[in-house]
Amino acid sequence: MGLRACILGSGSSGNCTYVASDETAILIDAGLSARRTLERLEQVGGQVSDLRGVCVSHEHADHTTGLRTLHKRYGIPLYANAGTVDALSRVPELAALPWSLFTTGHVFHVGDLTIEPFSVPHDAYDPVGFVVEQGNTRIGIVTDMGMATSLIRERLRRCHALVVESNHDEQLLLDAERPWSLKQRIRGRQGHLSNQGAAAMLAEIAGPDLRHIFLAHLSEDCNRHDLALETTRAALLQAGHAHIQISLTFPDRVSDLWTCA
Repeated sequence: MGLRACILGSGSSGNCTYVASDETAILIDAGLSARRTLERLEQVGGQVSDLRGVCVSHEHADHTTGLRTLHKRYGIPLYANAGTVDALSRVPELAALPWSLFTTGHVFHVGDLTIEPFSVPHDAYDPVGFVVEQGNTRIGIVTDMGMATSLIRERLRRCHALVVESNHDEQLLLDAERPWSLKQRIRGRQGHLSNQGAAAMLAEIAGPDLRHIFLAHLSEDCNRHDLALETTRAALLQAGHAHIQISLTFPDRVSDLWTCA
């Protein structure tokens, strides 16, 4: 079947992405409970016994809730950089977990998957996105970023599928009944990427290899599915990329399953 991916859950209540080749399966983040993670994994034909690791992007709870049980009960190895491990060591229930450390900017391997972590701007200790490669197929995953830096754009440019944050509609965020300080944090350089920011980045980096985009980490009260889809679709069409399929992700159910053709 080749490389495939599915977003088991996405949003402020929990983020978890499943990526698998014919030989190796991993999770990017484990922000759902272990029980919910395994239930959704089975829905897309995966098994907990197939998982060779969880790669953690940063320490926030919506990316780490299921880590302890996934490791303690099922023995799944955990991967993160030193900054994230240091931050998680301050959480009592996660302090004693054993980690395999990776270095941001340097590739590492899990089974037949090559994984490249790269820096992203977000309000965490050392947050990263990932490019996962198997054979000649690449998928890029970056769900929490305040802005689309040059580094992010370059790392995602040659991917065949992308999981990219499209967190909020700028006007809905401004109109929301939220403290101004929170709005400023979300809109800031270390906050979350808007529909408009995601669409502009995707239109710039898209090329003939890119076939599928998942829009992730949508805000429940500062975004709408139709706005996220239409903003990205319009930008891609204007840039001449009508061939790219766009899928939504959800907090309460799995996304479409992407498989490299």
